[in-house]
Amino acid sequence: MVELVNIMAKVKRFEELECWREARNFVQLIYGLTKKDPFRKDFELVGQIKRSAISSMANIAEGFHRNSSKDFMRFLDYSRSSIAETLSHSYIALDQKYISQSEIEKISQQAEIVWKKVNNFISYLQRYSKQRDFKTNTTNRTN
Repeated sequence: MVELVNIMAKVKRFEELECWREARNFVQLIYGLTKKDPFRKDFELVGQIKRSAISSMANIAEGFHRNSSKDFMRFLDYSRSSIAETLSHSYIALDQKYISQSEIEKISQQAEIVWKKVNNFISYLQRYSKQRDFKTNTTNRTN
């Protein structure tokens, strides 16, 4: 976490990350929809969609506590994959008429918000890593 402290001096906890907060909203949306009949009776799909939504949020938190920005970016990528998986499961729910077209649109909109926040954060970490590598390489050449 030492490297991450340098780039996120103001962020002390994963709960402060915008991408994690939006992923939390995503999970809340999914949980709300899976409580409705007849969706809640499809235990297999409910379990799958909840797990993938939770994973989108949990991977951000887990990555935050890794030792390098490279590890963190890997977990952020896992989060993006989980968002896509959740959206795919949502289309199954739509096809089964468990959710409406407007509900899938809400899911898709929130997925897009999380996806963009995660992508932006990955880009930020990549830029920082390149700057840091450049500074390290420059310093090593002069010594």
